[in-house]
Amino acid sequence: MNFLEIAQTRQSCRKYNPDKEVEKDKLDAVLQAARLAPSACNGQPYHLSVCTGDTARRVAKATQSMGMNKFASDAPVMIVISEKPYVRTAAVGAKFKGNDYRSMDIGIVSAYITAEATAQGLSTCILGWLDDKKIREICNLSEPVRLVICVGYSKDDRLRDKKRKDLSELVSYI
Repeated sequence: MNFLEIAQTRQSCRKYNPDKEVEKDKLDAVLQAARLAPSACNGQPYHLSVCTGDTARRVAKATQSMGMNKFASDAPVMIVISEKPYVRTAAVGAKFKGNDYRSMDIGIVSAYITAEATAQGLSTCILGWLDDKKIREICNLSEPVRLVICVGYSKDDRLRDKKRKDLSELVSYI
């Protein structure tokens, strides 16, 4: 599968098959892709906590306040992305330029995770609605939790139409 095919087929899954576990070799490929993701000054200012079994169910529950993300309970794997401190050069750049490179880097690693999961035949959903304090306790983390990614097999392989802006609205040639 080339990258454009991955981009065309990747979608947020909201119906996981709770009876189908994610094979270790596929999860390892996803994590290897994450390891190779670019980041400011190659600092990788994040930590990935891979949760399975009861821990995954507890993390899923911590994303479900106010009726949100009910589907997450069926995902067999939850990847918790927490923020880590900048490396020195990225910290200087962030302060000097006024950019939040950590957020950018976390977005990039999330894209790599979801793209490789798609290439492996897995489904994903990126969750930003979460209880930081609860997930920190569950995963024994001292730094803020920024995202959680559900990983598993979809119960519904139907590809939905993508609702995206027209390229002319997103791109300018100068």
